[in-house]
Amino acid sequence: MAAPSHRRALRKRRTLVVSAAVVAAGAGAGVFVMNANATGADLYHQTLAAEDGWAASGTGTTGGAKADSAHTFTVSTRAQLVKALGSASDSTPRIIKVKGTVDANTDDSGRKLTCADYAKGTGYSLPAYLKAYDPATYGRSELPSGAQEKARAAAQGRQAENIVFKVPANTTIVGVPGTNAGILGGSLQVKNVDNVIIRNLLFSATEDCFPQWDPTDGDKGNWNSQYDAVTLRGATHVWVDHNSFTDAPHYDSATPDYYGRQYQVHDGDLDITNGSDLVTVERNQFTDHDKTMLIGSSDKDSTGKLRVSIHHNVWKGIVQRAPLARIGRIHVYNNLYDTTTVDGYAPLYSINSRAGAQVVAQANYWKVPSGGKVAALLSGDGTGSVAGSGNLVNGTVTDLVAVYNAASSKKIKTTVNWKPALTAGLESSAAGLPTELAATTGAGVLN
Repeated sequence: MAAPSHRRALRKRRTLVVSAAVVAAGAGAGVFVMNANATGADLYHQTLAAEDGWAASGTGTTGGAKADSAHTFTVSTRAQLVKALGSASDSTPRIIKVKGTVDANTDDSGRKLTCADYAKGTGYSLPAYLKAYDPATYGRSELPSGAQEKARAAAQGRQAENIVFKVPANTTIVGVPGTNAGILGGSLQVKNVDNVIIRNLLFSATEDCFPQWDPTDGDKGNWNSQYDAVTLRGATHVWVDHNSFTDAPHYDSATPDYYGRQYQVHDGDLDITNGSDLVTVERNQFTDHDKTMLIGSSDKDSTGKLRVSIHHNVWKGIVQRAPLARIGRIHVYNNLYDTTTVDGYAPLYSINSRAGAQVVAQANYWKVPSGGKVAALLSGDGTGSVAGSGNLVNGTVTDLVAVYNAASSKKIKTTVNWKPALTAGLESSAAGLPTELAATTGAGVLN
């Protein structure tokens, strides 16, 4: 844990920065809010500060800070983003500045693509798929197979080729301030690479045109989709900072049911799986989403990895997985959880610790509406741990594990086998988070 004098200095620095922004706004000037945890000459070359979470471990996270002019790009279209990313195997440092909104569902000329475009020539159609795998005739014991499932997979593959952007090592991707920078309908894939920074971007409407029906998923089956807005798979040293994630404008409440189950076109917002390690996720906003953040792809993901710090984020209108953690050592601190139902997204739980996960939750703030159940803020399978202290519910210090365990047969353990050390920015009190994080999180804050 950071020394008290160090924590006080960081809090003072953050207060001065926010105060300066408020004064500037009142004077009619442009608002300037700096990330208190970043260092560097400018927004595009900033690197993760020392001791700022797991991603500061070892060599730290510098992204494309060493990029030369030939590997510094400004992009506004899908085609430009693809060109700037280059080959996923090229580790030459690069900086990619996203100016405005990049629409992933467009072709190289900028023409808008629809689900029908991806399905063209594959033989897939949703009515034919629904008829082929209706549980009343197909049954519930086997995954779909045959012509329509092959056609669905082919159409899904076409969409993936268009909307999945593979990020190479030593890359910084940053939204240009003042341009509403973001990626619409796309998925950044950080796979088996090291040293990546993703900042100041709005990720919205990441949707799978071709969800798969799985009659064996649960008691009633489920529709499962692909494409997280950002997915880390075997990635190391990743800093995800000051971004916004949302399903808007297509909310789950507007999606029909087929076979009595929601036709789910959204997957995760930010999933950290397949042995990913040394990740810091800070000052983001997660809104209007169901399965938000998965850490660990299965109960047998990589032991000794999946070390993730999650701090100073806002979660509102989130159903679950904030995060769902397996196996790893996860530090969750100074986050704001607002469990009000928003746009039809009704919360199930916030933090799920399972498969032996070792979660330390410190000084987080939960806003729970009247009638909300505090026992439902946590979840687990009986093998995970949640340690920590200083967590507030509507301003009152609350032992979340004790409340959960009193109401559940699958007890959450209260001890962990590690102690957080990389804790720059940790605030011992969560009382001020609702006000502070409203001004310092999400895309569009950095300048």
